[in-house]
Amino acid sequence: MKDKFPGSVINKDRYSRFDQRKNVFGRIKHDEEAPFYHRGMYDRVNEFLDKREGYSSFQLARALGGWSVYDYYAAAFQVKKPAESNNIMEKPVLEPPYDDPETLTEELKRSALAYGASSVGVTEIDSRWVYSYDREGDSLDGLLNYDYAAVMTVPMDPAKINQSPKFPAATESGISYSLMAFLVSCLSEYINRLGFKAVPMGNDSALSIPLALAAGLGQLGRNGLLITPEHGAAVKICKVFTDMNLKPDTPSSPTLTKSCRNCKLCAEACEVDAISKKRNPLYRTACPANNEGILRWPVDHYRCYEFWLENGSDCSTCIAACPHTPD
Repeated sequence: MKDKFPGSVINKDRYSRFDQRKNVFGRIKHDEEAPFYHRGMYDRVNEFLDKREGYSSFQLARALGGWSVYDYYAAAFQVKKPAESNNIMEKPVLEPPYDDPETLTEELKRSALAYGASSVGVTEIDSRWVYSYDREGDSLDGLLNYDYAAVMTVPMDPAKINQSPKFPAATESGISYSLMAFLVSCLSEYINRLGFKAVPMGNDSALSIPLALAAGLGQLGRNGLLITPEHGAAVKICKVFTDMNLKPDTPSSPTLTKSCRNCKLCAEACEVDAISKKRNPLYRTACPANNEGILRWPVDHYRCYEFWLENGSDCSTCIAACPHTPD
């Protein structure tokens, strides 16, 4: 497989597969040295609930409701699909009328868009982007047996994201995660019904942004997020691994967004200076939750999450500030 990320972006001597327990959300559970160990972002929300504009109980409840599909439909992100269905009728397993990669890819993309994806791309699976272990410490080497990833974006409403860090922006974020669960569930079922294997994923199991870059869906921004042509940074990413024989898309080139070298709007908007203000990208890491060996503007995810703790909710200010995000 041709390397989708040349040596100028990946330092092969320093980079290795990342352990999901080492990102911020893994460290909440496993890292006793992390300043936010066992601390959730809603822990102190009662201190200011209903005391600030944009932080009412109704708005928080609305935000929490937006997460419901993502939070409770755990089967959306599991290799083994649910054993029981609400449908009383037997559903057939089909054979595709055509088996050439171009037709299979075209029909898969048509299905992803029909289910609500904003964009979809296909890439061969690069083992470097698969987590070595999940947050429970279980090996993810089994995912290396799959050949392709269908990567999808879920758009977010910029008008709501622009209210970050208040609760209305958190509502949009939560809804987008629930839509991710819906998307990967539907696309995985589509693949399974044609007789192929599929593994649905959100942010788990493999790194979404490198896969999205390899699938040609956008470029990497200063804020550490995918910058898409259609929605800027106002997207979430999900993906499905499969053994279906697909046709890969052309990777994004260049990998890094050129305009980010001079634009520092996201870094200036960040309330805790978590985003690098250096003109040029670096191989340097900003916190223990960064992996080594990647050329980018490093983001201090420790500072970012600690602001979430103070804010009582997540934050999308760097997305709102990005000039690529539509008004």
